Amino acid sequence: MERRDFLRLSAGAGAMALLHLAGFGCSRSRSGGEGPLKLPPLPYPMDGLEPHLSRRALELHYGRHHRGYVEQANRLIAGTPYAKLTLEQIIRKTHTKGACDQEPLYDQAAQAYNHTFYWSSMQPRGGGQPGGALLELLSAAFGSYEGFHEAFRSAAAGRFGSGWIWLVLANGRLELMALGNAGSPLVHGRLPLLVCDVWEHAYYPDYQNRRADYAAAWLDHLVSWRFAEHNLGEA
Repeated sequence: MERRDFLRLSAGAGAMALLHLAGFGCSRSRSGGEGPLKLPPLPYPMDGLEPHLSRRALELHYGRHHRGYVEQANRLIAGTPYAKLTLEQIIRKTHTKGACDQEPLYDQAAQAYNHTFYWSSMQPRGGGQPGGALLELLSAAFGSYEGFHEAFRSAAAGRFGSGWIWLVLANGRLELMALGNAGSPLVHGRLPLLVCDVWEHAYYPDYQNRRADYAAAWLDHLVSWRFAEHNLGEA
């Protein structure tokens, strides 16, 4: 059964977004263009992730790329039954049917969903090692937190082309999924906990071609373990 979404936002120190995993980014009260799908606000100020991700990088990434996916998805669903569905529902339906004329809608909807999840996977002064049950699960899956850190950086560096590095829960065990383009764990029976965007536009303004440095900074200074813990608690 799909769960209703909510987004709790605060700006400044310790800013955190908590999202349930069905259809977030679809609130009709949010700004972001005409249509039922709306661009959610960032869960922190535009400069809230500096110095690890700059204001300029977020202005381009959120203000152009993310907004563009939402706007294009709205154009594709206009006048169709999809206009009444959540992003998660659209992703599942367009992926599983596999009709050629639906692939563009899957791409745009999944990218809109993935980006909302990505912003919430970070927080000002984040990073470092988690604790509690999440640390135990990471240690069980990767040997130790250090083992997870190495596996994550390796997955990010080794993802050829564009894509996403997801931390997911599958059958009670944590896994990393390196998915290309608009890949989503929702269509693979996995529960997403965190995601890091490794499309070039996510890091190039600050790191150029140094994706490995971006992945390390993401883990050490940006990742929101509280968001992952929240999602784990929803499992």
